[in-house]
Amino acid sequence: MWIGGFLIVGAAAHAAIFMVRDYDPTTRYNDLLDRVLRHRDAIISHLNWACIFLGFHSFGLYIHNDTMSALGRPQDMFSDTAIQLQPIFAQWVQNTHALAPSVTAPGTTTSTSLTWGGGELIAVGGKVALLPIPLGTADFLVHHIHGPGRGGTCQVSAWDHVFLGLFWMYNAISVVIFHFSWKMQSDVWGTISDQGVVTHITGGNFAQSSITINGWLRDFLWAQASQVIQSYGSSLSAYGLFFLGAHFVWAFSLMFLFSGRGYWQELIESIVWAHNKLKVAPATQPRALSIIQGRAVGVTHYLLGGIATTWAFFLARIIAVG
Repeated sequence: MWIGGFLIVGAAAHAAIFMVRDYDPTTRYNDLLDRVLRHRDAIISHLNWACIFLGFHSFGLYIHNDTMSALGRPQDMFSDTAIQLQPIFAQWVQNTHALAPSVTAPGTTTSTSLTWGGGELIAVGGKVALLPIPLGTADFLVHHIHGPGRGGTCQVSAWDHVFLGLFWMYNAISVVIFHFSWKMQSDVWGTISDQGVVTHITGGNFAQSSITINGWLRDFLWAQASQVIQSYGSSLSAYGLFFLGAHFVWAFSLMFLFSGRGYWQELIESIVWAHNKLKVAPATQPRALSIIQGRAVGVTHYLLGGIATTWAFFLARIIAVG
């Protein structure tokens, strides 16, 4: 998934290089690409409002739930037990796949996958391998939160889009795998007793906890990080070291992303000034990284640090509890 994300962004980067270096509008008159470019104002303006709408409302649903939870008003939250936002289209797809075999192939005994619904669970060695996966309001919210959330007229060059697109790719994939990990531990994976009672790893807390930002921080990131945080002295210690080191690499990126070039240039020049005052000035005149270089360094460390942190977090958790 990560590799695919980088390939897609890389393809877009090469498309941008083509548009800047090789595209000649005089030889491409009225073809498909030329028509798209001539409509770019309408396309970009519509994408802007769509991105702003999706980003604002998807995050706004979570903020609403956090606010209502903090005020002690669970009846006013978006949840399966209060104001429902059911993923009706996803549920329809599930139901269609579950019922399709009996209609199109009457001789079949089950659907292509238990995840669609119907049928019994599959257990291996007393552990649940697969069972029907119900979808609810929590799945609807998390499905929409990773949509586009950036718009406007700043940072619209080709390289700006590659820079921002890398963050979008990272955020989108992170939410998808976070959703999968918690959903499976909550509603699918677990143990089965001799009496056939299933005990899930996190006790089915996804539907109740993942509908607030606080729930994601408390019951997913914090609660499930205990294995990797406490891994020193165990066979999982390597993941703990990776977790710590990757956090540093990720945090290092913020030094480049949260400050402008002017800050670094002035810092460097103040150091040069101090050397001149002490008459130990070198012959060179150092310069800060350019804006493009600083962004490249920042996004590289952000992605590598974030991905390695996530990898260590997931593996330490599932090895310990699985």
